[in-house]
Amino acid sequence: MNAIIDFLNNIFWGYVLIYGLLAVGLYFTFRLGLLQFVHFAEMWRCIRGSDETDRNGISPFQALSVSLASRVGTGNIAGVAVALTLGGPGAIFWMWMVALVGMATAYAESTLAQLYKVHGSDGMYRGGPAYYISRGLRMNWLAGLFAVSLIISFGLVFNAVQANSIAQAVDVAFGISPALVGVIVAVLSGVIIFGGIPQIARTAQMVVPAMAGLYLLAAIIVLAMNLPAVPGILSGIVKSAFGLQEAVGGVTGGVMAAAMNGIKRGLFSNEAGMGSAPNIAAVAVPAPHHPSSQGFVQALGVFIDTILVCTATAVMILLADVMPSQELTGVNLTQAALADHFGGFGHIFVAVAIFFFAFTSIIGNYSYAENALSFLGAGKPGILVLRLAALAMVIWGSLQAVTTVFNFADASMGLMATINLIAIVALSGTVAHVTRDYLRQRKAGKEPEFHIADHPGIAPGVKGDIWN
Repeated sequence: MNAIIDFLNNIFWGYVLIYGLLAVGLYFTFRLGLLQFVHFAEMWRCIRGSDETDRNGISPFQALSVSLASRVGTGNIAGVAVALTLGGPGAIFWMWMVALVGMATAYAESTLAQLYKVHGSDGMYRGGPAYYISRGLRMNWLAGLFAVSLIISFGLVFNAVQANSIAQAVDVAFGISPALVGVIVAVLSGVIIFGGIPQIARTAQMVVPAMAGLYLLAAIIVLAMNLPAVPGILSGIVKSAFGLQEAVGGVTGGVMAAAMNGIKRGLFSNEAGMGSAPNIAAVAVPAPHHPSSQGFVQALGVFIDTILVCTATAVMILLADVMPSQELTGVNLTQAALADHFGGFGHIFVAVAIFFFAFTSIIGNYSYAENALSFLGAGKPGILVLRLAALAMVIWGSLQAVTTVFNFADASMGLMATINLIAIVALSGTVAHVTRDYLRQRKAGKEPEFHIADHPGIAPGVKGDIWN
């Protein structure tokens, strides 16, 4: 079984997704006219004053907060450190590049999620890749396969991995038993997820901005403390990416090592094209009332996750008097860097950061899985089973080494990402049509609105009672 899983992961992550995610990102970047650069200000405009919600959905800011809760996880702390160790400073440059093209992919998938959303059995908006595959491409079997893959990876296994990260960090920093940590995290998670997606959204809205803000503040303090060294660090990142500066210490280095590790870690971190964030993007009440507005919001999520938070980790490591090596990597490297900057407080800060990053990822991941389960027709009993299973995985994950199960989740996520990429490319004409409509209205000085009756060419599969 392990051999089969390893083979699938090698195919998905060694070939299909590394090149596929990049290719699709470049495709949408040019098909949409460099939208993420030309209309970058529109992303912030769609967030400002976006606190509108109704009984059927959550606000755009809450949707952004939930997607960031899932995106900003332990990968932003440990994953960046691993990329630096294996690829040198140049890996950070390639993380930036993959995020910039990934913003176009994130825009496309979340725009489609809004367009093809429906009212669930509980009245709440439901949508995501399973819905636009089913309603836009009329391929119910493929949509079902996507939903099952997402539930396995995001609803169950990844939550065990995040719980494992919390348990290890708290054990090292405070000496608290992993079993006790697992129970506490499960109870806290249960209080939130049993309140449903609205409760998850309210929690993320409060926790995520503070969590990311404090982490970025720590990076700003480090920058201020080491201001003369900053230009050299930034130029080193660019030079290392193109082999103009040799890697040092235990770093593997090399142009290809920098590119491959930066691209991989960037894709893992920001999730653009994976088909995860569209599940919460669909639940939002868009402001303006147009599918594209939520696309802009989720594109901004990729920017915040990688360009801001991942860069913060990289800068704090590169400005520290620590040497990345095969022995000093991952969370340990980040902790050593923060300890160099802030003394013993650095270890505690990283442990607390991991707790909040991983905890919010658990509730964010669960919200995606609930949406996918809703597509499969599960009512309240099915959702109850999912909630209990997710909490059980939190406790189990805090006690176990989850390598084999994590590999299985990687394969499952690889399958869902492959399905999603095929779907959004197949529906790229619809994305381009909806985008032109939004930008045309904005150029005319209007507040964009979308009425499906005005677009009969893309009307099949779109709910008229939502977009009327």
